[in-house]
Amino acid sequence: MSMLLVLCFATHTAEARRDRDPLISNLVSKELFAAIFLHKDDNACPAKGFYTYDSFIQATSCFPRFGNVGSLATRKREIAAFLAQISHETTGGWATAPDGPFAWGLCFKEEVTPQSDYCDSSNRKWPCYPGKSYKGRGPIQLSWNYNYGPAGKALGFDGLRNPEIVANNSLIAFKTALWFWMTEQKPKPSCHNVMIGKYVPTKADLAANRTVGFGLVTNIINGGLECGIPNDGRVNDRIGYFRRYAKLLNVDTGNNLDCENQKSF
Repeated sequence: MSMLLVLCFATHTAEARRDRDPLISNLVSKELFAAIFLHKDDNACPAKGFYTYDSFIQATSCFPRFGNVGSLATRKREIAAFLAQISHETTGGWATAPDGPFAWGLCFKEEVTPQSDYCDSSNRKWPCYPGKSYKGRGPIQLSWNYNYGPAGKALGFDGLRNPEIVANNSLIAFKTALWFWMTEQKPKPSCHNVMIGKYVPTKADLAANRTVGFGLVTNIINGGLECGIPNDGRVNDRIGYFRRYAKLLNVDTGNNLDCENQKSF
């Protein structure tokens, strides 16, 4: 077993013992994964061949509570929500795309035209390494030094000195997306806790109308740019993916799909 995998399992051993069946492959087969991501390996996609089913399944073994808490419907809904969010972050779809705009997730593995090097120089806990860019990479488009640093520490790679590995190693790429999904970053709850119904809103959350649902997950991921805006196209794209994947998984989406009436964190 690799040292990276040992680190993952060491972090989640106690949780694994509590769970019934950590095999996501029982809910997402290789055939279903291919049906969800119809065009990820097309020549038009820069990430062709990068996001493999095996890497996804192996990455989930590091996070045994992902898609494995609550009822079957809750489990499926969380998986659909996660796959929808990473699909929007890496989409290659367009309005008239073959098979529709929501069949083109996981098309990109890194940000094509970053507006900066995403270095927050005021963050001294996770200082930027000279010459490195912390642009969006991987399924969740991990960004900023304050995310690369702790993700690397949790998963066993040097996120500050070697951020490029997230776009060069499929397994690590999926692990960073799951790490972000499962990890609480106060005042934000984890996306996982929101989708399994364990999110308890604070007074500030209630005042900001941050209600539980897929829309709150969007708020966690990119609320500063997308939430509090009526009929935002980016939010609608995320919802479109979620609806398609929920249908493929034979589960309802639940309520509160958008965040247009929510204030960002």
